[in-house]
Amino acid sequence: MYKLPGEKGKRIKVKVSLKHTLGQAVLPLKSVIFPSTCKICGAFLESPEEKIVCGDCLSRVELHWGEVCQVCGRFFYFREGQSLTCQECLREQPVFTRHRAAGAYAGTWKQLIILFKYRRHESLKRPLVRLLLKSPEVDKMLKGVDQVIPVPLHPSREKERGFNQSELLAVEIARRINQPVIRKVLIKTRKTLAQVSLEAEARKHNLAGAFEVRRPGKIAGKVILLVDDVFTTGSTCQECARVLLKAGASEVRVLTLARA
Repeated sequence: MYKLPGEKGKRIKVKVSLKHTLGQAVLPLKSVIFPSTCKICGAFLESPEEKIVCGDCLSRVELHWGEVCQVCGRFFYFREGQSLTCQECLREQPVFTRHRAAGAYAGTWKQLIILFKYRRHESLKRPLVRLLLKSPEVDKMLKGVDQVIPVPLHPSREKERGFNQSELLAVEIARRINQPVIRKVLIKTRKTLAQVSLEAEARKHNLAGAFEVRRPGKIAGKVILLVDDVFTTGSTCQECARVLLKAGASEVRVLTLARA
């Protein structure tokens, strides 16, 4: 008859270290005093892989799997099997070649981005990028990219926030596609009003002349993937793409987590 290690008769004897015993004794108390719970639904995080948000909430993220505008990435919900360009892009072609986002800035996807951007949960960059790269439209965008560049924050804003969320995303994306991240080349030279507080037209004027390229030789002739967190009117990405192309980049594509 097969016996388990340490089994004698009908009992199993296992040597347990003092460290393990103390750890098991403290665990219930630790869970009560410092409970690790999902920041969205409040459920306890039981798996070692779960950080900040539980697996159930991550599985509920609604990504866009349908058709999109082939230029700006606007979501189409009732046009299956058609490659279309939206009316806005037909009327005025964006400076960048194309933009793609994984989903709408709503629901669980929005909550995740807010936790990452405003609640300082930097470790969410990995699940966010993992979900972003699931999109087949995003996968097409990455072919032929030479460099990844994050949309920069003004130094005072970055110091206030503690990090640049776009740079964290850019680093993670670059690592996954095995391409370099180019930092401190595209910079923000002027502090501007928060874009979220402005109307579409005011956003354009707010950002005019706010970005600059230093050491243009580093991007000359390169296909650049410009990374930001949320695409609303596209004013920020338009201005960044404009100065990058003026400095010698051959093409600028834009990738964001969400589209508002």
